[in-house]
Amino acid sequence: MSAAAHAPAFSRAAVVGAGAWGTTFATLLVRTGIPTLMWARRAEIAAEINAGTNERYLRGVSLPRGLGATTSLDEALGGADLVVVAVPSQLARAVLEPGAGMVCDDAVAVSLMKGIELGTGLRMSQMVGEVLAIGPERLAVVSGPNLADEIAAGQPTATVVAARDADVASRVAAACATPTFRPYTNTDVLGVELCGAVKNVIALAVGIAAGRGLGDNSKAAIITRGLVEITRLGLALGAEPETFAGLAGMGDLVATCSSPLSRNQTFGRRLGEGMSVEQARAASRGVAEGARSARAVLDLAGEHGVEMPITAGIVAVVEGRASVAEVTDALLARPRKAEGVNAAPLA
Repeated sequence: MSAAAHAPAFSRAAVVGAGAWGTTFATLLVRTGIPTLMWARRAEIAAEINAGTNERYLRGVSLPRGLGATTSLDEALGGADLVVVAVPSQLARAVLEPGAGMVCDDAVAVSLMKGIELGTGLRMSQMVGEVLAIGPERLAVVSGPNLADEIAAGQPTATVVAARDADVASRVAAACATPTFRPYTNTDVLGVELCGAVKNVIALAVGIAAGRGLGDNSKAAIITRGLVEITRLGLALGAEPETFAGLAGMGDLVATCSSPLSRNQTFGRRLGEGMSVEQARAASRGVAEGARSARAVLDLAGEHGVEMPITAGIVAVVEGRASVAEVTDALLARPRKAEGVNAAPLA
């Protein structure tokens, strides 16, 4: 095989965000031969990454050589033909705005974020493209059952790389593929992003059920009906039906709802155990995206006439308009229905 066949898919990468997932994805890029510079908001995090660890977010993990960090967004973005964004979804616009005009003309941008922007209703790739002036043909998203701690530990994982341009999806997939990290490609960016955003909301509901002491039957019901909500919204917006049964849909939903490593599930469990929203946030090591994006998801559903009762219940809890017990009781008291995405209530 020629040397060209082994050439990295990109010459240099910038990863904006130094949390668990951003750091983990950066290590994947370095291991495929792509020099990578991370942007960190705090100088102490950047210094620690440059020293070979990021204990705040990835405990006990040694970072590979070739991975560096800076607090200068200009330095991180300059010369990078792959820009990966991995910051909390509701903070991303403010983080990226100073970088407008710094991105290479031919750069590909990748969103690792899972959320819907409050106020605009934009998916994360749309927001990245808008702020950094990158056309949709050069935007990609990575989503799936990607618990960062397991990936960083080298456990086998599959994911989805979605882009409107199949060649862009393939390049990004090649950039992050390792013997233990297997990316599949997809051109349904809309469906993949909706799955990632809404599954975090459903994971909050599953966590609440666990915190209240409810069993596996209850949690399975929430996961299953949660998938119906995700699919219903996706179909209304024009996503491909098969996306919701794949890694980005059912795969990510099951992992996020079932794992104690999931920040969203853990956040919900704390609410179910009696913590307030503020207490649950204070106890969290990272951001529970579902709590921040639930309102944006519900607003998007409302604009398209889509009913999402689990999501509506989570919004009521997060906004302090209902207790977890009231929401649980209200969901159980809903009219009986035939099972299905478009089923109507029984008479």
